[in-house]
Amino acid sequence: MDSHVIDYEIYGDDMQIVEIELDPGETVIAEAGAMNYMEEGINFEAHMGDGSTANQGTLDKLLSVGKRALTGESIFMTHFTNSGSGKKRVAFAAPYPGKIIPVDLAANGGELLCQKDAFLCAAKGTSIGIALQKRLGAGFFGGEGFILQRLKGDGKVFVHAGGTVIERQMQGETLRVDTGCLVAFSPSISYDIQMAGNLKSMFFGGEGAFLTTLSGTGRVLLQSLPFSRMADRIIKHAPSAGGKSKGEGSVLGGIGNLFMGDN
Repeated sequence: MDSHVIDYEIYGDDMQIVEIELDPGETVIAEAGAMNYMEEGINFEAHMGDGSTANQGTLDKLLSVGKRALTGESIFMTHFTNSGSGKKRVAFAAPYPGKIIPVDLAANGGELLCQKDAFLCAAKGTSIGIALQKRLGAGFFGGEGFILQRLKGDGKVFVHAGGTVIERQMQGETLRVDTGCLVAFSPSISYDIQMAGNLKSMFFGGEGAFLTTLSGTGRVLLQSLPFSRMADRIIKHAPSAGGKSKGEGSVLGGIGNLFMGDN
């Protein structure tokens, strides 16, 4: 089915919100818990599936749910529909600091591959599935990139990336990327996982044992701050079980605790 035609505006800088304008009868689908606010006249309902297929049967719905379960996402998606008589707005917020990136699938070949937690919301009619990597290297060592989401349709979708976003238009060259820094790419891009240098670099370089290798012609979106990297940093400096913070510098932090006591 053709995707609904929606208008939008993005607000903010580092913690962005995308406000979607819906005409009467139009619907936008979103991940559970992404909604920030909505105007009177918009109704929302949780559905099993993305609603991209009209009269979808029970078996198709179960298959769709199974695919979403593989990505670790909620098995339900929320559908927001303008049931009023005029234009109404609903807004969705980014889950952590970064940027919301609008993508017109019709201008992107009708398809986009993205990290499993990058999808935020989309016009109804967009198909949201998974793309398991065919190569064994990508499957076993891909980490965050092992299971990708496949967004298909002819409408607008919105993905979220952490930190600063860099867009590359590749023209047949090869690009090696930290796996977590890859946000989305065109299906025309070849994707694989390769070892990162020699054994010494792998174990002591701090860049991980494997890197994502992208090659071909198409669009690539990269992020400077993967959520996993930010979470690891927070956990590393979180208070210990005894309630004491580890501090940025472990030596200075320890000396400070001697003088400051437990407070």
